[in-house]
Amino acid sequence: MTARILIKNLAALENGTVTVSGWVDTVRDQKKVQFVVLRDESGAVQLVNPRNTDADGVVVADEPATTISALSQGSFVTVTGELKHDERVKLGGIEIKLATMELVTVAIPETPIAADSSLDKRMDWRFLDLRQPKQNLIFRIQTTFEHALRTYWVEHDFVELHTPKLMASASESRAELFEVDYFETKAYLAQSPQFFKQMAQSAGFGKVFEVGPAFRADPSFTSRHATEFTSVDAEISWIDSHEDVMQLHEELLVAGFAAVKAKHGDEVLALFGVEVTVPSQPFPRIPLAEAKEIVKSRGYEVPRDDDDMDPEGERQIAAYVAETYGHEFVFLTDYAASIRPFYHMRPEGDASVTNSYDLIFNGTEISTGAQREHRIDVLVEQAKEKGLDPEELGGYLDFFRYGVPAHGGFGMGLARVLMLMLHQTSIREVTFLFRGPSRLEP
Repeated sequence: MTARILIKNLAALENGTVTVSGWVDTVRDQKKVQFVVLRDESGAVQLVNPRNTDADGVVVADEPATTISALSQGSFVTVTGELKHDERVKLGGIEIKLATMELVTVAIPETPIAADSSLDKRMDWRFLDLRQPKQNLIFRIQTTFEHALRTYWVEHDFVELHTPKLMASASESRAELFEVDYFETKAYLAQSPQFFKQMAQSAGFGKVFEVGPAFRADPSFTSRHATEFTSVDAEISWIDSHEDVMQLHEELLVAGFAAVKAKHGDEVLALFGVEVTVPSQPFPRIPLAEAKEIVKSRGYEVPRDDDDMDPEGERQIAAYVAETYGHEFVFLTDYAASIRPFYHMRPEGDASVTNSYDLIFNGTEISTGAQREHRIDVLVEQAKEKGLDPEELGGYLDFFRYGVPAHGGFGMGLARVLMLMLHQTSIREVTFLFRGPSRLEP
């Protein structure tokens, strides 16, 4: 039996016998010749089958013509035939003249979704939606991006963690937590690996990373929120300030974007109409208070009762940075202590702000990072200030009672990065199987 060949590898082969497998994309069943576009996970190729005729020129019903005439879109087949290079063929300059066709599985003729189906409808039939080349490419990009990040981490002596997602108590606060039955008690799904990343610093790991699931019981129905998402996290010891974390963050993103551009840049441009830009270093940095003034000068004022930057403010400051610096990224720094977790360090002499940042990419926040407070006495007081009971934080606070270096890190939403990289309108487009307040299937 001839070994199956991926369609993307056909162009490099000499003319000759090949075997390919995939699903039927389109069929043109003409009087004298049949054409089939076959797709597999790597690409598409045209199959051609000239019809046989008798002495009077009448088409003879034979194989594989009979099978082709009955093919429905989406059916899976294995075909063997003669590969031929022909620059006149629009689809890749190659085609396969059929010899045999094996029908592996038959698809129902009427497909439940079409090119103009709504996003919700496409999510209902995600496995069919993902057959499209554009959707397929998203997850190849995701693989390349994650591989580049992991390569950077490994080459810089980071340790990979797999932290637990079942928690005995709240990971950061009791807000937005999923509570689950756990034998005779209750457990919570982790919002982030934050506490465990910090435990690793006390354990002397030095530099750690994790790419894993996180859960938030957030009832938001926006284009950038999900109840289950993939979080990209890193934490490092022996830092001087959050500036060290920002430098790590931008180096990682440069590595990720460079890998995507090198491997998929042409495909992204062809299918998404987007040119992947590798960001230059350093990324612009703007203190939050200054950013709000810039936004105000552009005609929009962030609500006064909000110490944060709201979505419109993020879009406005991103537009300013694009116009001023020609950059898609900006670090907003020095967030108010009132809206940051108790474990964010505050600079000496100004307890009103924190050594923290949000990273904005193309007008949307993708990450929060900070220097952590490592002094146990300060940490306890900041927890009390937030209304937290140190007794309930006992396991976490123990990390700091036996010595821990100055450290910091970030958590970043993978889907948001992909959404903004490809200029998509929703993270549902770039999430393999989205979970939100009203979606638990498929």
